[in-house]
Amino acid sequence: MLFSQWTCRFSTETVFGLNPKIGLCVLTCEIYICFYLSNCSCRQDLDMRFGFDLCSDEMAFLYKRKKYVASAMKNVFHLQQDLQDHEVPVVAIITTGGGLKSMTGLYGSLMGLKKLNLLDCVTYISGLSGTTWTMANLYRDAYWSQKDLDSHIAEAQKQATKCKMGCFSMDRMKYYNKQLCQRKEEGYRTSFIDLWGLMIEYLLNDGKDPHKLSEQREALCDGQNPLPIYVSVCVRDNYSTQDFKEWVEFTPYEVGLLKYGAFIPAENFGSEFFMGRMLKKLPESRICYLQGDILHCPGTEALGGWKLKMWRSVSNAVNQTVDVSDEDPVLPTRPHELRTRMYTPPGPLSSALRGALTDRFSVAQHHNFLRGYQLHNNYLENEHFCRWKDTVLDSRPNQLMQNPNLLGMIDAGFFINTSSPPLLRPQREVDVIIYLNKACKYYSEQNIPFPRISLSDEDKKNLKECYIFQDSDMPRCPIVIFLPLVNDTFREYKAPGVKRCCSEMEGGQLDLTSRCSPYCMFSVRYTDENYRRLLNLSEYNILNNSQMIMQALQTAMQRRQNMC
Repeated sequence: MLFSQWTCRFSTETVFGLNPKIGLCVLTCEIYICFYLSNCSCRQDLDMRFGFDLCSDEMAFLYKRKKYVASAMKNVFHLQQDLQDHEVPVVAIITTGGGLKSMTGLYGSLMGLKKLNLLDCVTYISGLSGTTWTMANLYRDAYWSQKDLDSHIAEAQKQATKCKMGCFSMDRMKYYNKQLCQRKEEGYRTSFIDLWGLMIEYLLNDGKDPHKLSEQREALCDGQNPLPIYVSVCVRDNYSTQDFKEWVEFTPYEVGLLKYGAFIPAENFGSEFFMGRMLKKLPESRICYLQGDILHCPGTEALGGWKLKMWRSVSNAVNQTVDVSDEDPVLPTRPHELRTRMYTPPGPLSSALRGALTDRFSVAQHHNFLRGYQLHNNYLENEHFCRWKDTVLDSRPNQLMQNPNLLGMIDAGFFINTSSPPLLRPQREVDVIIYLNKACKYYSEQNIPFPRISLSDEDKKNLKECYIFQDSDMPRCPIVIFLPLVNDTFREYKAPGVKRCCSEMEGGQLDLTSRCSPYCMFSVRYTDENYRRLLNLSEYNILNNSQMIMQALQTAMQRRQNMC
């Protein structure tokens, strides 16, 4: 039991008195409040779900998806017999962020898997930052993975290469202001990052995008597509991201905090809750706001200052001030290498210094659906809680017991640029991870089953296109197919086994890492040529390593069969 519930009873007494000066009866109400503490054992009438198991909707999806995966596996590996449900491996694509670069790269990778007939072997796709742009666009189409991806890729190219100066026009400024005022009237707390979400909407679409997260359930109703999982991080004021961060997952079914096993329906995220019951239902946010405030929040000081100026220009453009609190630009944080902690003594100077170092510009404030609950005093003994126990407050239980009224949500890239944590929940039983970028040391620190990533010094300097990592001593440890976005043999080959001629060599030259790279994280516009080169590189790296990918899938399938 992780949570205890405070419940209150109210009793009133009415007293009548006569005021001799004015001759009126005065009604006095005295309210007595009685609190008692009880375990949350009765959950049937709650508007949220407690538990670390998968929700019933996801379980129903998995049952249907296995039919697609089993059929695809049979065709790809030319099996003589159909796979039984327990023999079907769970394959997940894990992406990392990086703006247009990650958006375009994911399109190319999916196109490569589609050509190999492996896309139907995938059960989950997780994303953050720029890859959520790809995912949100694809899941508007209820059967996107069953079709050719060319139309989706052409539309993405149109948006990636269009001029973005229109987002600064006076008409657009007025539109931003109107939308933000409407959002505030609905009950949301508006901030600079809601403006960023509206700008993302303009960058990725020709007009207003009414799409919402819960509407993506239509793309899952028959198990016809992989289940999308969007990843964010919850933070707290006055703590750096290294000191406090808690993983949050968003699916079309639910939004939940992994550490606490607390989930609410996706359409209720942002609504007001108390003690597990919804007090005020707010309209579900359009997905552009999730992409802006939660799933893609660039955090450099320069961009933070730019967004602050943008916000003020919006207010000035309409001669109206939107009620928000000023924040300082964020100090970027990086994954910690050592388990060290810094504690500053109390005092005005130290508090001000720590505040200057830990205030974040890109924090979205949403009503905390855990409001009214306190952690049970035995929560540290829960194995699922301990899996994600990695904040300074976890060792100081009295400070973690009380839940704040608001959740502070940021792009997971502020801590680790990965969307993998939800897929490492043991309940999802992931067998193979297709990792489309860099892996990290975080999981070994958390004692989460994950193969050891070991690269030679030469590989660290010059990454190859594909690696496979596995740990045969840990049967539930996933096989990791590591596919970093690198330009290796693509320089000389335009397709697997097809060398470039002299006139085609230019097409294989991609600068992915330098400061002058057209693919830097904050680039908001590509040329058509740059877009196609990056798309082709991502597709090529999948196709050129098809044998290694299939080898990993076959190993996972055999391992499943041997476990039965």
